[in-house]
Amino acid sequence: MKAADKVFRALADPTRRRLLDRLHTEAGQTLTDLCARLRMTRQAVSQHLDVLEAANLVTTVRQGREKLHYLNPVPLHQIYERWIRKFERRRLRALHNLRVRVEGEADE
Repeated sequence: MKAADKVFRALADPTRRRLLDRLHTEAGQTLTDLCARLRMTRQAVSQHLDVLEAANLVTTVRQGREKLHYLNPVPLHQIYERWIRKFERRRLRALHNLRVRVEGEADE
């Protein structure tokens, strides 16, 4: 599977996107930290993290007995450069703002 395919597969799941949001908000979280607000088993969260790591969206660092998780924004930037940048930013922003007004909420 190509790298971009792994990134799109990883981003397709709302739980994985939520994990990425949490790592964006606070880098260096343990599995226990990440499980704290999810109604999932540690094993399920760990499996989601494995998919994110395989897509290179999450990197880890061992610190003693703990494994800290960090967001790696590089694959997201590569997706942006390949798939989004070529479109007009003003047009995309206008469409996004219209959708927010119509739906009444921002992306999660």
